[in-house]
Amino acid sequence: MTWEIVIGLETHAQLSTVSKIFSGASTAFGAAPNTQASAVDIALPGVLPVLNKAAVERAIRFGLAVGGAIAPRSVFARKNYFYPDLPKGYQISQYELPVVAGGEIVVAVDGGSKRVRLTRAHLEEDAGKSLHEDFHGMSGIDLNRAGTPLLEIVSEPDMRSAKEAVAYAKTLHALVRWIGICDGNMQEGSFRCDANVSVRPAGEAALGTRCEIKNLNSFRFLEKAIEFEARRQIELIGEGGKVRQETRLWDAQKGETRSMRSKEDAHDYRYFPDPDLLPLEIAPAWIASVRASLPELPGQMRERFALDHGLGEAEAIALTASRNVAQYFETVVRIVAGRWAGAGAPKVACNWITGELASHLNEENLEIEASPVGPEALAELVVLALEGAISTRAAKDVFALMWKGEGGAGDIVARRGLAQVSDAAAIEAIVDQVLAANAKLAQDYRAGREKAFNALVGQVMKASQGKANPAQANAILKAKLG
Repeated sequence: MTWEIVIGLETHAQLSTVSKIFSGASTAFGAAPNTQASAVDIALPGVLPVLNKAAVERAIRFGLAVGGAIAPRSVFARKNYFYPDLPKGYQISQYELPVVAGGEIVVAVDGGSKRVRLTRAHLEEDAGKSLHEDFHGMSGIDLNRAGTPLLEIVSEPDMRSAKEAVAYAKTLHALVRWIGICDGNMQEGSFRCDANVSVRPAGEAALGTRCEIKNLNSFRFLEKAIEFEARRQIELIGEGGKVRQETRLWDAQKGETRSMRSKEDAHDYRYFPDPDLLPLEIAPAWIASVRASLPELPGQMRERFALDHGLGEAEAIALTASRNVAQYFETVVRIVAGRWAGAGAPKVACNWITGELASHLNEENLEIEASPVGPEALAELVVLALEGAISTRAAKDVFALMWKGEGGAGDIVARRGLAQVSDAAAIEAIVDQVLAANAKLAQDYRAGREKAFNALVGQVMKASQGKANPAQANAILKAKLG
């Protein structure tokens, strides 16, 4: 039987406010345990929560960025459950009336694009943190995170593979950083995902029983956890068992998910409106003000790249994967345009950024802002390649040397003698030598064997140490062969 995996993600993005969502306590990371938990955060008798306006503004920014509907009136509710790191015995969240409804995220997948619908995004407070590693036979509780503002972003179950889920999570991660609502630091817990995974026979419309994998704080763990969980469910069903709806945890050491607890339904949390908080009302003028403050969004930039630079959808999506990548590309294009009057520069720059540069960055797990080859340096290399001063092969070698810190492209080309030979007389002399030494290949080509021509071109490039201009070499070789 062929199985289809169905995935939806619930993502918690910590909002980049200075203080917590209902108190003035600091949200700074790294403070000593329990030094940033105020009386409001732990709900001591007599205290009242006061909503942080900056958190609401960030939720509005997100809603506008994804094309969602901003609710003119939303309600905070108490989500009741008991856990050691939840000091109040309930979490203030939103249930029936979230601040944002709908919207979508466009992701690049397999050379094309996919639209992942969003169900909602709602404001809530974070819980504290249980500490197990430093206590022998006991657990410690740090309440510094209690009350930290979160935006929980819930997708529809539109993803069909771990690869698609990671692409969505990466795109969402880039977006919340792009619009300045979250720093995206996954190591510090600022951006973490819960994955809802189920399987069903291919072609079937009904959804299977889902399991939720909690608190995945790296894209690698997200991918591995989904892949394992899908295999587990398929094998379980194949053996005659049934998938139980439950919450599971990812065990990175064992490379498997394990059961945490049976999955609660909404009624188990006994949601009810928080009596200490008034409904949140957002006036149209506030929405308009936030809209005016937004930067150019990825979707708008993709359209501009396609219109101004002739880039395809997949290329434009790749270049807008993050604001820093987009800015890097635009810097390269601007510098190249000042030095090269010909056409095709944006396409060539795009190929370098999404190809050679991206490969080196991925290999060393670096963000583009940490690249040893800055946009000015890459622009110099792109100009040399466009001018035909170096061959494509030599350009890749030069890039690798630039990455290692051996200097600028021009200096490396001069120092290593990598300049492309474009002198027709010099190339003709090399071609004559190759034809004299490979009479059988020349005879085969004239007899109609096209592969022989490619072999002769290879010999010319070898004889010139890769420096001969390929277009000129081809033309001269064809002329000589008649």
